[in-house]
Amino acid sequence: MEAKSLDPIETHPEPSPAGVAAGPSRERRRHAAWTLFAAIAAAIVVSDQLLKQWIVANYTPNRIYPVVGDWLRIDLIHNAGGLFGLLQGQALAFAVVTVGAVCLICWLQLRWGWRSWLITLALGLLLGGAIGNFIDRIRFRYVVDFADIGIGTWRWYIFNIADMAVTCFFLLLIGIWLVAPRLLAGGDGGEEDATSPSDAGASSDAVTSSDAKGPVAE
Repeated sequence: MEAKSLDPIETHPEPSPAGVAAGPSRERRRHAAWTLFAAIAAAIVVSDQLLKQWIVANYTPNRIYPVVGDWLRIDLIHNAGGLFGLLQGQALAFAVVTVGAVCLICWLQLRWGWRSWLITLALGLLLGGAIGNFIDRIRFRYVVDFADIGIGTWRWYIFNIADMAVTCFFLLLIGIWLVAPRLLAGGDGGEEDATSPSDAGASSDAVTSSDAKGPVAE
C-alpha cells in the first residue's frame, strides 16, 4: 500500500476516477478540516482572553515593564482603534465589521479550507484573532494591547495574541501565494465541483486512455 503524503502544501487528495465513492471521503476531509479550523480559532481566543485578563490584573496602564531587556516590554494600553492602532475611536464600527468578517472567514473555509491544511490553519488563525479583539470591543469599547517589541527607539506597534494571529495569517497567505499558489486557485468546494480544472483534465485523460484500450476483461 502506498504511503499517504504528509506534505502540508499539498491539497487534500481527491478521489480517484476509477469508481471510488467520493461522498464519504470528501465529507470526512471536510469534517476534519472544520474541526481543526474551530480548534485553532478557539485556542487563539482562549489564550488571548486569559493573557489579557492576567495582564490587566497585574500591570498598570501606560507604564513600561521590561521583560527581556529593551527587546520585549509590557506596555498596557487601551486601543480604541484597529490593528496596529489604526483609526482610533472606531472600536464599535470595527466590532460591526468583525461580524461580517467572521461570516466571510467561515465561507472561505467552506469553499477552500477543506482542500488544504495550510489554508485551514491560516483561516483558523484569522478567525481566532478577529474574535479575540471583537470580545474586547464589545466588553470595553477598546482592545487591550500590551506586547511592546523593538530595539532602542525603534519599536513595533503594541499588540496582543489576537493581533499576532492575524499577522501570522497574512504571513502564511503570502507564503502560500509564493510557494504554492495552486492552493489559492481551487474551485468551488461544493459537491458538484470538487476537483480543480487540472484534476478534471487528468481524470478526463485517464478515462480517454482507458476507452482507447478497449474494455477490460473481468
